[in-house]
Amino acid sequence: MPATNAHAPENIAFIGGGNMASAIIGGLIKRGTKPANIHVVEPFAEQAAKLKKQFGVKVEEAPSAALADASLVVWAVKPQTFKEAAMMARFHTKTALHLSVAAGIRSDSIARWLGTEVVVRSMPNTPALVGKGMTALFARKAVNAADRLAVESVIKTTGDYVWLDDENQLDAVTAISGSGPAYVFYFIEGMIEAGVDMGLTREQANKLAIGTFVGASALAKASDEPPEILRGRVTSKGGTTYAAITSMEQDGVKTLFVRAMHAAKQRAREMGDEFGAA
Repeated sequence: MPATNAHAPENIAFIGGGNMASAIIGGLIKRGTKPANIHVVEPFAEQAAKLKKQFGVKVEEAPSAALADASLVVWAVKPQTFKEAAMMARFHTKTALHLSVAAGIRSDSIARWLGTEVVVRSMPNTPALVGKGMTALFARKAVNAADRLAVESVIKTTGDYVWLDDENQLDAVTAISGSGPAYVFYFIEGMIEAGVDMGLTREQANKLAIGTFVGASALAKASDEPPEILRGRVTSKGGTTYAAITSMEQDGVKTLFVRAMHAAKQRAREMGDEFGAA
């Protein structure tokens, strides 16, 4: 029997049915939500057909009065299409709790477009697709304790979460964990390339690189010690790891990496300005 999800809303609507919506829908169904209680608005026929086949949920091309049955509406649209989608759906969803997973769009804009203050903004990441996601959440003042539990019940089906008191922190979250999986993949690419250069097969290098990231991340999560201490334990002076870390320090890798995340944060702020205008 599937695990139950006590606080999950009975009827949930998704505006947008892409990867993030699919991850949440799959998690909800595994936790006991009936497919018949999930309603998706997805304008692209190919993706709509995929959702119906994979999950057995109700899918329609455009918002309709059927959305009024939803107590929670999850906004899983691209930032540049959020306003248009909100204008089409707002008359059917004013009594619902709203959860946005769209990058950059601020809750002020969402509340204004939808005509309601009951809005939670989130920043998930793609490991949600395998139940290992990390999501940050920010609730507007009108969101009550029961609403928060409802949101948690949905998000925890995709991994872990953290609540924020300051919405501005979501730009930093976007830079760290929202975009973060790409940084990990980027370093894995580099490790694989180095492995092949040094004589390993691509398959061997791929397995070693991915396994190392998985293992090191699990160790960091399980340990009470900070990463610099864990790194120090592997870095004997004069040894092989020391040679690699010294090379990276001389090249300013950490400084450049931190600068890159500041660039991501700045872009998140710009997206809010660009796509969140009245």
